[in-house]
Amino acid sequence: MVTIQHFSEMELIVAQIIEAKEHPNADKLFVLKINTGTEEKQLVAGIRSSYSAEELIGKKIIVINNLEPAVIRGETSQGMLLAASGEKGPVLLAPECDVPVGVRVR
Repeated sequence: MVTIQHFSEMELIVAQIIEAKEHPNADKLFVLKINTGTEEKQLVAGIRSSYSAEELIGKKIIVINNLEPAVIRGETSQGMLLAASGEKGPVLLAPECDVPVGVRVR
């Protein structure tokens, strides 16, 4: 269970996907390069069943920015994007308004 304290320590921000490629060792994963407003990071995300690499480029997403890096199937992931479980697979949680990259989600 996550406490209010743990949740308040999560840094949720708006980021933008600048590159997307298929993970070389996993059919359901993408390796994404994102812009957080202050730096570029790499994420590994299980969203290939719902999106093509081309449609992800330029998309703004919500990420947990302050997670410890993890190696997923040989690729380093420096954060985690937020997605919901849709009827046909994962659905990215993204801002609907024009919010600048790097803005903290509260």
